[in-house]
Amino acid sequence: MYTRLRQDADTIIQRSIQAVLPDKAVRRALADFRPGLGRTLLVAVGKAAWQMAKTAVDALGGVDRGIVITKYQHVRGEIPGVDCWEAGHPVPDENSFAATARALELVQDLTREDTVLFLLSGGGSALLERPLIPGGELQDITRQLLASGADIVEMNTVRKRLSGVKGGRFGQACAPAQVYSIVLSDIVGDPLDMIASGPACPDASTCAEALAIAEKYQLNLSAAARELLAQETPKTLDNVSTRITGSVRELCSAAVRACSDLGYTPVLLTDHLDCEAREAGRFLADILQTGARGKGGIAYIAGGETVVHLTGHGLGGRNQELALAAAPGIAGMQEAAVFSVGSDGTDGPTDAAGGYVDGDTLAQLQARGIDIHAVLQDNDAYPALEAVGGLIKTGPTGTNVNDVAVALLGPPDR
Repeated sequence: MYTRLRQDADTIIQRSIQAVLPDKAVRRALADFRPGLGRTLLVAVGKAAWQMAKTAVDALGGVDRGIVITKYQHVRGEIPGVDCWEAGHPVPDENSFAATARALELVQDLTREDTVLFLLSGGGSALLERPLIPGGELQDITRQLLASGADIVEMNTVRKRLSGVKGGRFGQACAPAQVYSIVLSDIVGDPLDMIASGPACPDASTCAEALAIAEKYQLNLSAAARELLAQETPKTLDNVSTRITGSVRELCSAAVRACSDLGYTPVLLTDHLDCEAREAGRFLADILQTGARGKGGIAYIAGGETVVHLTGHGLGGRNQELALAAAPGIAGMQEAAVFSVGSDGTDGPTDAAGGYVDGDTLAQLQARGIDIHAVLQDNDAYPALEAVGGLIKTGPTGTNVNDVAVALLGPPDR
């Protein structure tokens, strides 16, 4: 492993994530918050829910009551007046269902004078859930979608029709109270109705689209589930106003600044990356091969969210798989590295945020008898990267604005 490149990668990751923590973003959005004369209730859902709720309560000086529903190990302490729940992600579990029931109880019997401050971030599709089919069946459908290679929009088009809170239905449950929604976007292009499956946003997708997705991926659905896919979701909500704050564009801009500060010439390739993780990794390696013909000192940056089509039963995540797939393409290059990281600090069902490889990684794997192609086929990037020191671990970050991948070509000008 090339120590200097790894140190640069760690610095870029740290600075990029620090720049998109929700504290400032939430405070900016609260500048337009005008609560009614009645109670102010807080509902925060998603991987960044605890940090967003803590910031909001501190800024407002308190709320009447509130609830946080976030991923396991993402609650960092007590928040006055707010119940904090941890639940399953990416597959909803019994805690998801129980916490959602408590959130629905919280917003029952509200009046026009009451206000719900709804703080939403990525991961909410699993964390906020009231299934309209048996919970076990919903979990199975979620796993089918995760394994299929469906992108997040396709997944949420299906999931919102199987839920009593997605696709605008949570916003309906809050009526007649006014809902002020602050959204931290984790989907390319910031489609409001798809972020966390749009619990407080009118649904722009259609039944025909949902049924076509089920057919495309050959989902195994019960008759009841298919019937729900054919039922329309709310198309209007007159009690909700929304403010998007924070997105992958800000994450990419932060990465650009961090790379520049380290002496690299940053090149932003895209903030709409949405292909297969392995293809993205190979593409970044190809770019480094071409860039190596020049003087070096360049950082190529791509933000978005790749997908993984499961072909095995290993342990890993899309960012780890992206990085590992780049290793053969940069093998032997002394000044080349590729890394990819999820801004929330967790990549797939692992404790890693992502993965790092450089020109020495393939040789290190081979020296340990690890066949990189077999590893990728089994979706088993985590143990392979762990064996060569290629895991990136940040712990839960408190934010969630997609992923960023960087291809470094040294040496930088410093």
